[in-house]
Amino acid sequence: MNDFDYLGEGEVYLDAACQSLRPRPVIEAINSYYTEHNSCGERVKYKWGLETDEKVEATRDKVLKFLKLSPRKYTVSFTLNTTYGINLILSQLKPDGFKKVITSEIEHNSPFLATMAFSERTSLPREVIKREEDGSIDISAYDFTDAVVVVNCASNFDGRKLLNIKEVIKATHKAGGIIIIDAAQAMAHSSDVLRGMEPDAICFSAHKLYAPSLGVIVWRDDLMDKMIQGFVGGGMVDDVEKSAYVLSATGKEHRYTRFESGLQAWGEIVGLGAALDWLNKLPKKDWQNLEYNYTELYNFLNNSDKVHMINHEANPTMSFYVDGLDSHLLGSALSREDIMARTGYFCVHYYLDHVLGMPPLVRFSLGLHNRPEDIEKVKKIMQKIIY
Repeated sequence: MNDFDYLGEGEVYLDAACQSLRPRPVIEAINSYYTEHNSCGERVKYKWGLETDEKVEATRDKVLKFLKLSPRKYTVSFTLNTTYGINLILSQLKPDGFKKVITSEIEHNSPFLATMAFSERTSLPREVIKREEDGSIDISAYDFTDAVVVVNCASNFDGRKLLNIKEVIKATHKAGGIIIIDAAQAMAHSSDVLRGMEPDAICFSAHKLYAPSLGVIVWRDDLMDKMIQGFVGGGMVDDVEKSAYVLSATGKEHRYTRFESGLQAWGEIVGLGAALDWLNKLPKKDWQNLEYNYTELYNFLNNSDKVHMINHEANPTMSFYVDGLDSHLLGSALSREDIMARTGYFCVHYYLDHVLGMPPLVRFSLGLHNRPEDIEKVKKIMQKIIY
């Protein structure tokens, strides 16, 4: 794909689950911000600032359209990353009316640790529930009454999806609880499972969505009724007295400021808008190419007796270990061949290490930048290493 023409010949990037590469249109949009209208959004009346405001608001609209959510119900706020967004919500959520916090065993440390901190702060019990091999949750096995549920809709080590997300959301709401979805791994290649779903909040990282480093919270407006504002700063207020302030977010127009203290990453927000435009315009053949690449690589690895796959099916994100080989050494060996892959536990220490008892793993996570020749090179090098 020409949009990734900066990749050198023979360079194979297989760490898209950490952060995706950025296509040319996104890079150009960021450069345009810095060279054509570098300005503070929402604070100035000159031309550059007005252009920034227009593009930032357009990005908020694009996020909601991408997720098929109504602007009458939902607001988009920008943060640092998924971890920051989840913590920002939980650190300000009132414990009143809640009986427990629920997360699942396959979570990234972002929600896993944040739910620990929430439980410690509120003295509410914390429950870690099981996820099925296909990523779903057996809702009949758990009590969601008045629960704060924080779960992912796609895993960062094998890509398994929360296939019954609609039923989980419905069960949580019916039982008087709220649900926060970690969508960091879903937005780029598995957004189908999330679109049109209506949890209380969706947190994701733009840098896994072919966009710059940025966090996003998409939240139901009525969630704010359950919050205590405890993280405040510039850009959030209409007036400040000696010992009091008036929040700007009294109406729908500026409601997003409730999670946006201080200056925002305006260029990165503009870049996210460009990334969503780019994704929406991609031809079908590019998605077919991605599917071919990850299926081919998964089948190759899965057919070796020496390779132990964590995945139960093909996915752009796959993790494994090889008999008799230290995964970190394997990662270094691949690096010497210009193959860039992640090794370790991928911030899922509890499940991979303590539940499954796995050794450190290798993770191949593919993206739309990968070429068929990348897969052939990886197969060739892995063949030499394994045998």
